[in-house]
Amino acid sequence: MASPPSSLPSPSPSSIQPQFSITSHDTALALVPPQPLWPRLDRLRALYDKAYPKWPPHVNLVYPFVRPDCLDAAVAQIVSALSQPSEEEAAWNKDGIEVCLDTVGVFRHKRDNTIYLHDGHGYGNDGELEKAAAGLVRLRREVLAALAASSSHSGYKMHLTVGQSEDVESAAHRFLVDKVGLMPPVRWTAGEMQVLVRERDEQGGGSRMRLWGVIKVADGTIERVAGKKALFYEDGEGHGLRGKEGQEDQEEVGQKDLLQSDLPYHFEEKAARWVPVDPRASETEGVQSRSLTVASYNVLAEFEWPPSKARYPMLVDNILARDAIADVLVLQEVTDGFLSFLLADPRIRDAYPFCSHGPPDQDDVEPLPNFLNIVVLSKFAFDWEYVSFHRKHKGAVVARFGGLQGLGPRPVILAAVHLSHGLTDGAVAAKKTDIRRIIGYLSGTYSNHPWILAGDTNIPTSSISIDAALRKKSISELTANHLANLEDLFAEAQLDDAWKVSVANDHADNDEGLAEGERGATWDPITNDAAAAMAGSGANTRPQRYDRIFVRGEGVLEISQFNMFGLPRRIDANASDSEPACASDHWGVRCTLNLNQCGDKSDGPSEEISSLIVPVHFKEAPEALARIGSVKESLLELGVIPTEEETLERKAAFELLKRLLLDTSALNTVATTRSQPRVVVVPVGSYALDVWTSTSDMDVLCIGPFSSSTFFALASQRLRKAAAQGIRILRRVRANTGTMLEIEVHEIKMDLQYCPATDVAERWPDALRIPASDPIWSLSAQTLCKLKAVRDVDYLRRSLPDLAVFRVAHRFIKTWAKSRGTYSARFGFLSGIQISILLTRVCKLVARESGPRSVEDILVTFFSHYASFGWATKMAFDPFFHKQRLQYTRTPREPLSILGYFPPSLNTALAASVSSVRTLSAEFLRAIESLYSASSWTSFLSSPTATADFLAAHRTYIKLDVQYWGLSHTKGAQFLGWLESRCVLLLVDLQRRAPNLHTRMWPARFVERAEADNNTSPEHTLEEGEQVHERDYRGSYLIGLDKLDPSQTKEDLKLSLGALQTALSRFETQMRGDERYFDARSCWLSAGLVNQAELGKLNLEPDSREWGEYNPGEDEEEEDDSDEEEEVDQLDDAWQEDNDEGAARKSKKSVKEKGGGRRPIASIDLRTDKTRKFRTAADAMNRIRWDPQLDSSDYVVGYEDRFTGAQERDVEAWKSEQTDEEFIPQHRILYFRRKSDSKIVWDRRTRWDELFGNEGKAST
Repeated sequence: MASPPSSLPSPSPSSIQPQFSITSHDTALALVPPQPLWPRLDRLRALYDKAYPKWPPHVNLVYPFVRPDCLDAAVAQIVSALSQPSEEEAAWNKDGIEVCLDTVGVFRHKRDNTIYLHDGHGYGNDGELEKAAAGLVRLRREVLAALAASSSHSGYKMHLTVGQSEDVESAAHRFLVDKVGLMPPVRWTAGEMQVLVRERDEQGGGSRMRLWGVIKVADGTIERVAGKKALFYEDGEGHGLRGKEGQEDQEEVGQKDLLQSDLPYHFEEKAARWVPVDPRASETEGVQSRSLTVASYNVLAEFEWPPSKARYPMLVDNILARDAIADVLVLQEVTDGFLSFLLADPRIRDAYPFCSHGPPDQDDVEPLPNFLNIVVLSKFAFDWEYVSFHRKHKGAVVARFGGLQGLGPRPVILAAVHLSHGLTDGAVAAKKTDIRRIIGYLSGTYSNHPWILAGDTNIPTSSISIDAALRKKSISELTANHLANLEDLFAEAQLDDAWKVSVANDHADNDEGLAEGERGATWDPITNDAAAAMAGSGANTRPQRYDRIFVRGEGVLEISQFNMFGLPRRIDANASDSEPACASDHWGVRCTLNLNQCGDKSDGPSEEISSLIVPVHFKEAPEALARIGSVKESLLELGVIPTEEETLERKAAFELLKRLLLDTSALNTVATTRSQPRVVVVPVGSYALDVWTSTSDMDVLCIGPFSSSTFFALASQRLRKAAAQGIRILRRVRANTGTMLEIEVHEIKMDLQYCPATDVAERWPDALRIPASDPIWSLSAQTLCKLKAVRDVDYLRRSLPDLAVFRVAHRFIKTWAKSRGTYSARFGFLSGIQISILLTRVCKLVARESGPRSVEDILVTFFSHYASFGWATKMAFDPFFHKQRLQYTRTPREPLSILGYFPPSLNTALAASVSSVRTLSAEFLRAIESLYSASSWTSFLSSPTATADFLAAHRTYIKLDVQYWGLSHTKGAQFLGWLESRCVLLLVDLQRRAPNLHTRMWPARFVERAEADNNTSPEHTLEEGEQVHERDYRGSYLIGLDKLDPSQTKEDLKLSLGALQTALSRFETQMRGDERYFDARSCWLSAGLVNQAELGKLNLEPDSREWGEYNPGEDEEEEDDSDEEEEVDQLDDAWQEDNDEGAARKSKKSVKEKGGGRRPIASIDLRTDKTRKFRTAADAMNRIRWDPQLDSSDYVVGYEDRFTGAQERDVEAWKSEQTDEEFIPQHRILYFRRKSDSKIVWDRRTRWDELFGNEGKAST
């Protein structure tokens, strides 16, 4: 408590009540609304309030307040008063104070005016307080009483400042007052008072208010705040912060303004209202269209108060005219009044059901931020963002149209602009800077997307006007040069002017009297009376081509037609003296673009890629199979296509898993002020593509900021707790690619994987649209491998010409492959992603050459194409993704090349062997022969089972016998999984030792039928808690042997037999020697040859056994990777606090990290962060190989040879596989050098690294 002045007499202690001076402007006591309400207030405050962002939105209770040095004592006095309320005060303090700001008001000052929001029901006409404001005034009176200050209400009015104006009689002031009055009411319950203190910037001379503490109204308790929490706005972009007016900004890249960006609106017919909608939240099949029409129109705002609405009907008629109607409409100079009028017209709502902004006169819609605004209307759903041009009220609306089917994963990007007007040095410089900013933003954010840049550029084109400005010295010679070079900025960005492209075929313009640059004018005072009125008698009275539409097609968009609309019309066509009526001073412009979808020939690959493409020759289905819909009917008959009930069950199971993992109920109880780390749960694989069948597992990927050990420990805990809801953990699988949980949700098997990628999760789902060259993808190979699945699926869904045809065809091919024993990636056969790639390229190439085709024709073409495919020398890839260059070099160790889409590994068939490829070729040949002889699709799939064919097709087999009698079912499954993963090595070894023999492995285990019957014998009654599975398990893997050359002699066969025996013996020794998976005390493995007759006596059948439940902890104990899990009672805190406020939570246990990393991987731009650790040689190698901006053939790797010293080798010739004969360990790499300039880009000794911008320093 502050001591009384020494000059005053000392009263008794009981009567001491210090009096504080309420005169300091460095402190304030205020009510600050909850943060979710800030954007709707700050969208206007950022443009009109001089106090933004120094102050948050607030309602002052006491300002000025006490001096900063008296703050502690003053707050203690207030807290003391609030902590001992009277009964009446306790009643109104209990639930907080209801604040409602629903009315606009104006404070008139000497030099300016303050425009604010206040409670319109809080004051009567005579100034007396009414009930609604009584609580606030009582609180203020009590605070002043506690400070021994005057408690008079005179001069105080509750308000929240929105902006300032200069002249109360001006039109600008009245427009702003009207705009603030359109704001929806702002309501909240104020349960606390905020104490604010001014923080001064000693370097810049400015200041801002920070939060000193919070006083609870109910009980008077106080909470002090420090650090980042004391700042109301974080430093940086995205909050509507701009430089000072007139300040020269050297940046050439615009910034996304998160504050001004918002959701688009859609007209809801049932509710008869415009409602916000997020196109990314709902998945649509896409809009089929062969063209896209874009129009731009400057509607000319009303600048006088009150605004006239006389032109509004004519503007609407012009927009809806036959020569103006478009798919996308860009409007400039849109005001609140005009947009409300426009969106109220039912014809507009029918033509353009989507709009970037809602009608400001609707009670729940905010007003437009500026007086002159850019608005985008569309037939199609889109989302948009606002790109700031640094100066207030200037920017661009960037819209993304991703629902146009056939355009692939690259949405069409539309940038709507309205550049600064005028022909002065400053105006031209502003235009040049803003053009660079929007092009820079598009290049950095949407580098590979097709662009459309449309709007009013205000670039003078008339040579007469430019010469006149030079003569009057309105512009300098340098500015005239800059003006002439503005067109080069668009050309360098490969933006084609739609008018210039189409004008060669247009001879309708009358060139008489037009100077250079005046043809095609859209602002013409000579023929447009509105433009003449705006121009007056000044120098700028010549026609100008201000309004433009620029297009960068990227092989997708092609300019077809261009026209202008809104041209003058006469009121009375029969009267010669009637004046033309112009709704605006600008003509509108419209451009029709052809959409070159992936089926169009113009969307072709480069010559290099074209030389690698194996052409697809279209084949029509035979007559017996040609009926449209017959394939789907067959799949329904065979139960391949899931029923509606199964679909709902899977959807419910996924939602349950997602809810449990995210612990939604718990998160909902956390205080709203607490930031939560973003965790994404998404399906991948067949379920994400909607090609799953009733027997398919569901693949689920989680992306988040945690380490894998933390995530799986927490996930296991939550899933075990939910056992009563139908959740069962089967087992935990640990592989080179990471950890995976096999679980059951409502008896639906799921594979749960996790990927630590903080930035990807935070920017989801926008991250999927970010180019591969962006630093967000500078992740480890293991992380990229996890993300590859979801990125591949996203591209497939967006690029396929007909998803419905693809889904039916995919299910059919998968069913065929499984029935013929060729569906198992582990054994070198087909997988789901491989079928997707093979089918996608057929669909796209057929659509390109022959247009849309039925699923029946697609399937016949598919089998015909791959039956004659040269697998040994050709590569199967999607030429519509790999269009320019193939970042892949095939090695002799890859007999099959089916290339995926995203790094780190392009070839999806690395497990293939020569024998498996030979088997696939034979099965494709057999399939096409069967198709032409089949009577129906059902008979084709229902032919005698391939299992029986396999058991009878070969005279000799290799039989791999496995036996397991251990107690742990998890280790049994682990043992079998490990064995299956090594079978490919056996097949490769057999091919190398006995190349004259063909080996075919069946991708399943066999068991003797008698033993299988015993395991499920009805006489065996299970006791309570007893597992169904017997402890002793015996199974076999079979590999059929055939002679490749029938003319082989007995001597050749004996040699081959000896080689086989050697290979099998070596395989046995290798497998038994791996102590991590093979334990002779609980399992056994043997390999030998058996003839068909002996095999027949065993009465084999496929093994359908499922392995037991996962026993928590049994596999973790023997892991040597130091994946220590935190205590269970700390895990929920980790979920909430990990990455909170951008800092990693420190564990109470010290966790050893192997290889530098079990930490969450953060995506950081290393080019600007010089504090990061020196990157490894493996990282440098991956960057050179996979970064599309780097030419890997231009780099060599320097390494140390054990015998000859330092040597060099091309990066493309470097072998990274440990099994390769030329493999060299990464620790021997000394440097990487660029051949073109002989510059070292990475050096281990000096720790020099140009690849990641990480200039390391030698450690001491």
